[in-house]
Amino acid sequence: MKIQKILPSLLLLAALMIPGRGEAQQTRLLTADRHNEYGLAYTLPNTALDIEVTAERTIRKAGKYFQYAKKYIGTDDVVKADSESWTITSVKVSSYGVPDDENRYLMQLKPGAVTYICVDNSGMLLAINKEITFPENNMLTRSGIVPDTGSFSNAQQGREAKVGMQDYLKYVDEDFLASQSSAKQAQMLAENLLEIRDSRISLTRGTAETMPTDGRQLELMLSNLAHQEASIMAAFCGTTETQTVTRHYSFMPEEEGRKVLFRMSDFAGFVGPDDLSGDPVYISVIPGREPELPVDAKGEVKKLPKDAVMYAIPGSAKINLTLSGRTLFEKEMEFGQFGITFGLSPALFSDKKAPSYAVFDPATGAIREIGDYDRE
Repeated sequence: MKIQKILPSLLLLAALMIPGRGEAQQTRLLTADRHNEYGLAYTLPNTALDIEVTAERTIRKAGKYFQYAKKYIGTDDVVKADSESWTITSVKVSSYGVPDDENRYLMQLKPGAVTYICVDNSGMLLAINKEITFPENNMLTRSGIVPDTGSFSNAQQGREAKVGMQDYLKYVDEDFLASQSSAKQAQMLAENLLEIRDSRISLTRGTAETMPTDGRQLELMLSNLAHQEASIMAAFCGTTETQTVTRHYSFMPEEEGRKVLFRMSDFAGFVGPDDLSGDPVYISVIPGREPELPVDAKGEVKKLPKDAVMYAIPGSAKINLTLSGRTLFEKEMEFGQFGITFGLSPALFSDKKAPSYAVFDPATGAIREIGDYDRE
């Protein structure tokens, strides 16, 4: 149901913006006068989804002497082959509005009316007789859909991630470099490891032949010994590095069904929906609650007011994200495009004695709040 749809030429008419307000908040306040024929143009939204997916990337590298770890350092808990894996750790889904070109309307007012509307930069209706502001990171201020390429946030964790696979070579002598036997080299590394640990114990007990002169020097010496130990341990046990990667995807539900949102590869991480190197992450849209028109005190459907100010009564759908049969996210959410439209009487907002105000959901176009307008 769409009434009072505006002609394309009316979209070109300039509406007056109240000076000094609106631009900083990424919203505009529009008033009606003869320049726009006392009509205020606005748009209702379709509801899009911003899907934030966080994954942990784990990179394992085998040490050169991993086969000697059990013999010389007493453990077989080592990385035996280079590998890389990706695991999705969290999914967050939020909704935001995108202008629906099929839901454009005109709020027609009489000369002298003091009614104004608040819209975002794309003309979506946010409020009537009330100013709405948004924080800088709100989806409305992004002016469009988040790119599928997303954004990354990387963080290394663990001591091993700070040690290079060749760092142990900084702490070996000429005999080690001259040896052609990997078994002999492993033995010499193990002997160095014992010496490093003995030196650390002597320093901490204060029995070393050469003791540091102050606490700062002691800290530096212990730090150097720790790096030496970690470097040699890495030559036996290997290294493990983890990175946290976050990517954003946009999705506009249009009908029920299942689609591949993206794929997850053990080698490349996030890849496109058509890249068969990864396992598919499916997004499913399952119909939910049907929208209902408002009823009066007698339980009868209300009639649409004349020259109504249109808003959305959203429907709902369950959004489900799965990977290899595992549910990553599931929630029932409201969507403007799965709903219907209805209208409020414009007299509510233009009454000179007791005007009302209304606030609308920027993601669905539904009424969020309505009450008496305070002119103060």
